[in-house]
Amino acid sequence: MPDTDHNPPPIPAIGVAAVVFDPQGKVLLIKRGQPPAAGWWSIPGGKQQANESLAEACRREVREETGLAVELAGIIAVVERRSEGFHYVIIDFLARLTDANHLDLIAATDVTESAWVALAQLAHYPLVPGLAEIIQRASQLGMDGQAGLQDADGAATDYVLS
Repeated sequence: MPDTDHNPPPIPAIGVAAVVFDPQGKVLLIKRGQPPAAGWWSIPGGKQQANESLAEACRREVREETGLAVELAGIIAVVERRSEGFHYVIIDFLARLTDANHLDLIAATDVTESAWVALAQLAHYPLVPGLAEIIQRASQLGMDGQAGLQDADGAATDYVLS
């Protein structure tokens, strides 16, 4: 007999996010406006939609949440988060601005604020768990070379270590 006193566990969903730095090395942060982690600072990202590649989803989420266009430099982290009735497997990309002269942010969709934050100031922001380490490691990779797992054939479907 089914257990009617408890909710079933959430079905895992795929999420994407982007670590983006400006030309001065500040990282792009957004303040989440909805669960999970409402009120916490994170990097732009969200849920992959049907028939959308990981790369397409990531670029779309950054554009929707901040108004910025990015190109992706590689996958730098995969994290699993289970909280507040959600279960996400999140693929974090290192991303570059397509126009480094366009740094104006527009907080939109489920984002209440957005900011370019110096790495030395990260401790002043309540970040989602595990994010500070990912940002620190991403900053060490630099944006000049290839980092992490790379798009194997340009189709944005297979990522391998190069």
